[in-house]
Amino acid sequence: MNDKDGRQRGFEVVSAYMEKGIELPARKTGSSAGYDIQAAEDVTLLPHQVTLVPTGLKAYMQPDEYLGLHVRSGFSIKNQVSCINSQGIIDADYYNNPDNEGHIMLPLINHGEKAVKIARGMRVAQGIFYRYLLVDGDRAGCGAGRGGGFGSTGDR
Repeated sequence: MNDKDGRQRGFEVVSAYMEKGIELPARKTGSSAGYDIQAAEDVTLLPHQVTLVPTGLKAYMQPDEYLGLHVRSGFSIKNQVSCINSQGIIDADYYNNPDNEGHIMLPLINHGEKAVKIARGMRVAQGIFYRYLLVDGDRAGCGAGRGGGFGSTGDR
């Protein structure tokens, strides 16, 4: 994604949410690792259910990076909520995919007995950019590119 304007990594608003006042994620202190991510809509997390919470965002990054999604600790502890897969992972090639433009959805599960209401604009998660390593002989980049959105790399 390191294009001619020098961008390396960051966030953008997806086109469907362009006129909805979505705030780009920001770090709150100089030593914060994560960029706070807000909910783009009011959502209710029902007890013992998984709910996809829209963010209205997409992320661009280098090919050897991913964006890790983590539920904010205070929200998680107070409401018994976590990310269903512990850490959400947004791959670099998820950006601008043909199915959903790379819209980041937070897959949250409510472990409690009461519904949890999330208000639009509430800081729910943090995004942290990570670099990863490849094994010798890795050929993943030799095949077809990503063809879809959420969960599009397949079940096998």
